[in-house]
Formats: sequence, structure tokens, C-alpha cells
Amino acid sequence: MNILIIGSGGREHAFGWRIKQSALTDKLFFAPGNAGTAALGTNLIINPNDFEAVKEAVLKHRVKLVVVGPEEPLVRGIVDFFKDDEGLEGVTIIGPSKMGATLEGSKDFAKQFMLKHQIPTARYLTVTAQSSEEGKAFMKDLKAPYVLKADGLAAGKGVVILEDYEEACAELDRMLGGKFGAAGNSVVIEEFLSGIELSVFVLTDGEEYFILPEAKDYKRIGEGDKGLNTGGMGAVSPVPFADEAFMRKVEEKIIVPTVHGIHKDQIDYKGFIFFGLIKVGDEPFVIEYNVRMGDPETEAVIPRLKNDLVELLMATARGDLKAHKAIVDKRTAVTLVLVSGGYPEQYQKGLAVRGLEKVDASFVFHAGTAFQSNQVVTNGGRVFALTSFGNSIEEARSVSLKNAERVQFEGRHYRKDIGFDLI
Repeated sequence: MNILIIGSGGREHAFGWRIKQSALTDKLFFAPGNAGTAALGTNLIINPNDFEAVKEAVLKHRVKLVVVGPEEPLVRGIVDFFKDDEGLEGVTIIGPSKMGATLEGSKDFAKQFMLKHQIPTARYLTVTAQSSEEGKAFMKDLKAPYVLKADGLAAGKGVVILEDYEEACAELDRMLGGKFGAAGNSVVIEEFLSGIELSVFVLTDGEEYFILPEAKDYKRIGEGDKGLNTGGMGAVSPVPFADEAFMRKVEEKIIVPTVHGIHKDQIDYKGFIFFGLIKVGDEPFVIEYNVRMGDPETEAVIPRLKNDLVELLMATARGDLKAHKAIVDKRTAVTLVLVSGGYPEQYQKGLAVRGLEKVDASFVFHAGTAFQSNQVVTNGGRVFALTSFGNSIEEARSVSLKNAERVQFEGRHYRKDIGFDLI
């Protein structure tokens, strides 16, 4: 069948790399894709949020399966658009309905869902500009640090953690005053949980679920988790502390009640759920839901997953995930992200990339890249994700580090300590 992957990052390149290997795949298309995906299929210059343009491409190229990578088209309702359009009958799309995508699109909605279905999470209060004083009183009742989250999508930058109460109050006013635009019209104030984080992923058809390999990502720009938050500087899979006993708790206390809650609330959901978790003592708590795979975690997880990904996606659509069991590479995967100088703030685009042909024993997943005069150039903040296998974190990381040195572009930056806290 012909398959369309929506998105342009490392996650979509990793999906395409694995999907290309399936005997069920004929032609592969990306909307809009990047310089790396162009080697796997055809890039279509389409805005993922222009649903009519996506429909036109699906019909023109006789696409039978659509995989939605990023969150924004899902939150905007692309799945509902496909299901409500008679012309798209017979086209399978992987992702939750607009209602299901609200689990990521609104942190308040997600918190209410967790409380309703008794899923462990931090105490919280949602406030607006009209109830900001109530929010400040709630913070006074909490121990520092103070966690403030813009309710809506804010490109991964809507979470602020502050140690000082007065500063937190001032930041709350800034957020409610438009710092994050409409995403901050409501702000979720949350109790800070102290522990170690990880990401757990499932595919669900709304009743059954299939657990993918877990991962841990690293958001801060600097070594030792210092500096500004980014979209992700690297990832490790598997996560050593996520042993069988802990993952059993995750399944029983978080995955099962989430999937049952989706079914009970009659939410149409056929796609990925990303559980952003924190381990407090020996117990898992949900920090957030995402309604798609994470990036750069996908670039560590997908190489480890040996199942035919197209088969899994079609089983999700049909509702027979129960028949499938995960086949996972036991080795450790370490992903390093190469970013543009200045990221996550101002950075240049269009910088020539050299040395890709010298990479050996690592997967190179393109993220912010494009072609310019037959040359790969930078086209975003996060430019490449390099993933390597090893029998330990140190071994896998050393291969990725060696190859990171071979890929050159002006201002290139990457962290050399990915996985440091797990060793």
C-alpha cells in the first residue's frame, strides 16, 4: 500500500526508515519531510495543518495509510476531518480524534481525566486571569519549587519551574497576561514531584494496547541537565531503573486505567499514547500525556522495535492489537541530537553540512534539514539525531559521540553526557 507520513522531524524520518522495511509498503510519501526522508520516498510540500491539501495528496497518490507524527494536526482535528469526509473512505489514519488529542492539547483536561480515572499524578489547580489570586494562595500551600504549565500547546516551552514564591507569582501573571499567547489563557499550577523521569509509549485501539520500548530523554541544552529547555538533546532506551517490577506498576496503575478511561469516556482513539512519567520512590506518577510518539525518543525506540511497524499500525486500526507481541532488540540505544548554534533561541538556517558519508555504525535521522543546490543544509534548531547500539550506555554513547564528530556544520552543538544519570 502507499503510505503518507505527516511531519518533518527526526521522529518522522525514523518512522519512514522502519516503515520502508515492511513488505506491506509500496510507495512512501512525507508531508513535508526533510533531506533524510527524501531518500526513502517522496517529499510533498504541504503544510500538515492544511487538511484539504493533505486530502488532495492522499487521493492523488492513492494513499491507504496516513501516520500523523506531530501533535498540532491531531489537536486541530485531522482524524475527525478524515473520518467525516466521504471522499476519504477506505483511508486508514493513525491518531486520536480531536477529543482524544485534548489529552495533550489541554493540560487541565488531562488532569481532570487522571483524577476521574484514579491515575496517579501531582496535586494541581487550574487558574485564569480572574482567579490568579486563588492560584497564588494555592502556591503558598505548596513546597518550592513551583511548577507552572500553560494549559494549551506552547511548542514545548510552556512549562516553568521556579524556586522563589514571589518570582513564581510574577511569572503566573506574565503567563496569564499573554506570554504564551492563547495557550496561557489558563495555567495549571502543579505540585513539584521529586524523582527521575522516563517516557513510556503504547499503541492503542481504544480497548487493547501494545507496549513499545521505554526511553529517557534529556531536555536541557547543557551538560548535567543545565541551561534552557529544548525539544530534546538525546535519549536512552532501555531505561535501567524501569525493571520488570516497576513496569508492572506502570501497566497496572497507569496504562490500564488510561486505556479503560478512554473506552469508558467513549473517546475515539486509535494511535500512540506517550506517558511522561516520574518515578517517585518506587511509584510511577504521570507528569503529562502526549498523543503521539516523542522526539528524540522515537529515534531510540524505533530501531529497537523489531516488529513490522505497518502490521502494528493496521492492527491498531482494525482493533486486533491483542494478537501482537513486542519483539525488542535487547541492546542499548543511545541517541545524540546535533543542534544549531544558538538553539533553543535564535539560530541560523541554510548552513552547509559535511561528513554525513563518514558516519559508521550509527543511524542518522534527519530533523531540521533541507536540500539546497544539491547540498544538505540546516533548516531548524535540531538538525540530526544519531542513534547507536551497544551492550551498555557507555558503549552505545561512545559510538554516537565518534560519529557526532564526523558530522560538521557551523555552530554545531551536542551534549556528550546523554545517559549520565543512569550509569
